[in-house]
Amino acid sequence: MASQKNSQIIRWAVIIASFIIVTLILWNTYDFFRKFKNEERAKMEILATAQKDLATNLDLNASINLPLKILENNKNVPMILSNDNDEIISWQNLDSIKARDHSYLVKQLAIMKRENDPVIIQFDKNQKNYIYYRDSDLLTKLKYYPIALILILFLFASVIYLFFKSNKIAEQNKLWTGMAKETAHQIGTPLSSLLGWIEILRLENTDENTIKEIENDVHRLNIIAERFSKIGSIPTLEKLNIVEATFNSFNYLKLRSSKQVEFNFEASEKEILANINLQLYSWVIENLIKNAIDAMEGKGKIVLAITKNTKSVNIAITDNGKGIPKNLQQKIFSPGFTTKKRGWGLGLSLAKRIIEDYHNGKISVSKSEINKGTIFIITLKK
Repeated sequence: MASQKNSQIIRWAVIIASFIIVTLILWNTYDFFRKFKNEERAKMEILATAQKDLATNLDLNASINLPLKILENNKNVPMILSNDNDEIISWQNLDSIKARDHSYLVKQLAIMKRENDPVIIQFDKNQKNYIYYRDSDLLTKLKYYPIALILILFLFASVIYLFFKSNKIAEQNKLWTGMAKETAHQIGTPLSSLLGWIEILRLENTDENTIKEIENDVHRLNIIAERFSKIGSIPTLEKLNIVEATFNSFNYLKLRSSKQVEFNFEASEKEILANINLQLYSWVIENLIKNAIDAMEGKGKIVLAITKNTKSVNIAITDNGKGIPKNLQQKIFSPGFTTKKRGWGLGLSLAKRIIEDYHNGKISVSKSEINKGTIFIITLKK
């Protein structure tokens, strides 16, 4: 218990540390992006000063090397120089081939206006030029880096969640499997004893019908023990008559249920072959019938109908009980979910696993209406 608690503490410590690290990376990236953007802005302002110096320097003997050097040094930031009327004077770091088309430059100018405030070159009161610019390719990539990091964090968190969830499910499955096998083992001892007592009753000339019924119930207990022993292992399937197998389970519960419950069994044919594991399949049928009896509170009508088509066989179990609300029709197959005051919520989840995982079939609520009844349907390949 202590080791499990320690592992949980370590697990949460790793998760929290990971989130802190990612948060620090995101903050540093944002801080770097902001500083880099400010540097590009400063670069454009220096460029504006150089443009102004070139335009206003009328002295032919004055050196223009520095302004030209500044202008030539801009090799990363796409920019457009325009006047008050949005007439494009010059541009830099745009696609030279596309820039031959004036409409391309107009589109780029519109993009730059949306992205950054212009740098104003003030010549005099009546004349201004504007430098519009976009973020450099490096800054654009840096802009999307936090988004990518958040997606990675989300994926990382999802993987951790799924890992822990699968571990928890695996632990639960291991626990249930161990409990089931231990139950089968524990039942075996009194079963052997009961068989001995049956022989003693025969020697004492007890009524044979009474002994026969006791034998039937002992045989039934033996089947239950076999079912529990098969949980957790892949069962073997045999080609059997599903009509006969279903009827035997149906009839067993019919004989042991209240006379206030009407049982009807219908089958389109006397023999329909399907690959099933007899013990596990019977368990599913009995579980669904018991649920139907509980839903009717021991009084009502149950109809079990078997039909087939070219590819599959359908087993429909209909009751006229209290029904299942629509919002619960999917949840009822989840492990631990139950609407009963007493119950572990394992019956239908095991039924689903037996039919879908072991028999490669389907089980679902075909139809259900409140206070009118429910139809469960099982579909198996022929």
